Amino acid sequence: MKRYHVTTFGCQMNQHDSERMKGMLESLGYAEAGAPAEADLILFNTCSIREKADERFVAHLEQAKGLKRADPQRIIGVGGCWAQSVKEDVFRRFPYVDVAFGPGQVHKLAEFLTSDSLTAQGFFEFGGFTGHLPAKRARDLQGWVQISVGCNMNCSYCIVPSTRGREVSRPLVELVAEVERMAADGVREVTLLGQNVNAYGRDLRPQRTSFAELLGALDGISGLDRVRYTSPHPKDMREDVVLAHVQLPTVCEHVHLPLQAGSSRILKAMRRTYTRERYLDRVALIREHVPDAALTTDVIVGFPGESEEDFVQTLGVCEEVGFDGAFTFIYSPRRGTEAATFTEGLVPHEVAVERMERLVEVVQRRARQRAQRFVGRELEVLVEGPSRTDPARLRGRTRHNKVVNFDGVAAPGDLVGVTIVAATSQTLTGEMSLVAAAAAR
Repeated sequence: MKRYHVTTFGCQMNQHDSERMKGMLESLGYAEAGAPAEADLILFNTCSIREKADERFVAHLEQAKGLKRADPQRIIGVGGCWAQSVKEDVFRRFPYVDVAFGPGQVHKLAEFLTSDSLTAQGFFEFGGFTGHLPAKRARDLQGWVQISVGCNMNCSYCIVPSTRGREVSRPLVELVAEVERMAADGVREVTLLGQNVNAYGRDLRPQRTSFAELLGALDGISGLDRVRYTSPHPKDMREDVVLAHVQLPTVCEHVHLPLQAGSSRILKAMRRTYTRERYLDRVALIREHVPDAALTTDVIVGFPGESEEDFVQTLGVCEEVGFDGAFTFIYSPRRGTEAATFTEGLVPHEVAVERMERLVEVVQRRARQRAQRFVGRELEVLVEGPSRTDPARLRGRTRHNKVVNFDGVAAPGDLVGVTIVAATSQTLTGEMSLVAAAAAR
C-alpha cells in the first residue's frame, strides 16, 4: 500500500482542502504516513497570504528535495494558493516537483496519480469545489463545510482573488445534503467556509439565496448542535445574519468580523469599502441583538502610508470594541497586488514591530477584561479531548469559541455544563457540574 503525507499551511479553507485531499487519496488506496520520510507521496497545501508562510513552505520543500534525491520514485506535489500564484515558475524554480495544482484543481491530483505517465504536470484552472470530494476529518465531531470559493472584493493587499478566482456559491440543496450526511456520521459542529462567507448565494441562478437563509436551512438538521462561519465581510454583515444568532438555536454566539485598520484613510487605501464609523455601526448592531456575543477580528499593522495618527485610531477601535481575541499581522507585500506597488509612506520594520507590541497589549488586556464576564457562569462546552497543558484534565470549546480546560469525566463529543472559575485573555478554566458529569457517564 502506498503512503502519503500532507503538510498544511494557512487558513481554515486550506485545512478543509487538506482533509479532502486525504479523503480522496485514501479512496485511491493510499494510507497516511506519520512523517514525510515514510511517504511515497509528499504533498504541501500552501498559503500565500503572508511572506512568512512562503518562507516556511520553501524550507519544507527543500527538505523534501533531499528525500526525493534518496528515493527518485517518491512523488512531490504542491497545491494551494502559493502554487497558483507562481504557476508560471513552479517547475522552473523547483524542478524536482512532480505535480502542482491550484485550490480549485485538487481533484486533478487523482487524475495525475492514476495516469499511465507521471511526467510533471500543473493544473491551475479556477472553478472546482473541493467540497465535492470525500473527506478525512481531523476530528470526528467537528467538520468544515465549503459554501463558496473565490472573492469578488478587490482589497489592495490581498492575493486571494488571483489565487482562488471570482466568487462562486454552492447550491443550497447540495450544502444541506452534505451537512445532513455529516450529522448522520456523528458531526455535532460545522464551520461554514468562504472567502466572504456572508456574500453567499447572490450568484446563484435562477433563484438567489441569502446567507441567512442558508443558516436557517441548516438549523433544522437532526443531530447538528452548532453552526459557525468564517470569515464575513463588514459590508455584508446585515441584520438578517445578526438575527440568526438570536433566532436559530444552532448558530453560535461568536462573530469574527475583520477590522484590518481603524483609520478610514487607511481602510480606503486598503479598498475595504467601509469606514471606521461603518465598522463600529456593525459592532453596535451585533451587540444590540446579541449582547453576549464574542467578537474576534483581524488587524494589519504597518500598511503603506500608516501614520502614527492612523495607528492610534486602530488602537482606539480595539479599546472601544473590546475584542475577545484578534489575529494581528505586520503588513507584507504580496506579488501581483496593488499595495505591492505603493512606494510612498512605507513603514520601517522596527516601527511596525513597535506598533504591533502596543496593539497586542491593548487586544490582550481588553480580551482578558471581556473574559471575566464568564467567571461564575455555567457554560455549554463541547468536549474535544484531553487538555493540551494537563492530560489529567479535559479540553473543550464554548459556543463563544472560547477554549475551556476543566476537571470532569466526559468523552469527546459530549456537550456538558462547566462552571467557569477563572479566565485569561485566551482560555477559560472550569469545573464540570455534577449534573453534567452524571449525564456524561
